[in-house]
Amino acid sequence: MVKVLLLADTHLGFDLPSRPRVEKRRRGPEFFANTRLALEPALRGEVDLVVHGGDLLYRSKVPAGLVVQALEPLLEVADRGVPVVLVPGNHERSALPYPLLASHENLHVLERPRTVNLDLRGTHLAIGGFPCERDHIRDRFTTLVSECGALAVDADVRLLCMHQTVEGSRVKGYTFRSGADVVRGRDIPSGFAAVLCGHIHRAQVLTQDLAERELTAPVLYPGSCERTSFAERNERKGYLTLALESDSKRGGALAGWRFNELPARPMFLVEIDAAGLEAVALSRRISEELSGLPDDAVVQLRIGGGLARGAESVIRAADLRRLHPATMTVSLRFRPGRR
Repeated sequence: MVKVLLLADTHLGFDLPSRPRVEKRRRGPEFFANTRLALEPALRGEVDLVVHGGDLLYRSKVPAGLVVQALEPLLEVADRGVPVVLVPGNHERSALPYPLLASHENLHVLERPRTVNLDLRGTHLAIGGFPCERDHIRDRFTTLVSECGALAVDADVRLLCMHQTVEGSRVKGYTFRSGADVVRGRDIPSGFAAVLCGHIHRAQVLTQDLAERELTAPVLYPGSCERTSFAERNERKGYLTLALESDSKRGGALAGWRFNELPARPMFLVEIDAAGLEAVALSRRISEELSGLPDDAVVQLRIGGGLARGAESVIRAADLRRLHPATMTVSLRFRPGRR
């Protein structure tokens, strides 16, 4: 049995300016903290392989120092002798910045369609994959899988790694069904034990296509390690651990999987109709709403309606920060004349 740890969409660098203009609680350190928590089983030697499904970084153009910080947890795992496979995602624009920083014999970046061959305790793993295809993956998918070459390798276990949307995956009640950026379930070829994916931030495991036909290999999304938007406020965040059985005739099989939850900060939307509220009344209303939330909450304050004269001072950034504890992260969306 081979044990694999799958994480994705860490978005390191999010809300972590190198030269912050305002002193306030930033969310950036939490993304790093959860990434490190996710990798702890690998550092303890509890898994044989780590796969990062893409979007290691929050965007493509970043300083070299951030890349060094982002790679450090993965390189620590690689230093322990645990192989790490990394798929560049769409936020990296399908290419890891400063690729020389990722040079390590145990860190394998799928910078092009290719296969990584590993010998894990006598089991031969062939891990094929390709960087995020941002144009017409629906038409290119079969070609890219062929180009990576994994199906041509004799192996006890084969895995396909990518950063794409597969039909049937869901976010916030929406199911992806068609479109140039959606892979058809029936196009996933046989010969893989599993398809390990990043890109969709909600953890899920797909076993059927939209016609309820069994997929030739399950598609696993670990989801993101932290909440990146308020659309994710009700989603659990974490990573997956997988158990894979050897079977050289069919490329192995997924014997089991487990979702491991990470401590994502709670998120809340607070809506206030400010029409007719004077400055003092609006300030009191905001304070009352925020005081009922956890001290570490991430809040989006949505204020609508026409502000009374003088009340605009309440929602200036510096004044708004006085209305909530420093441990809270609050952003404002103001829509004059609307709630």
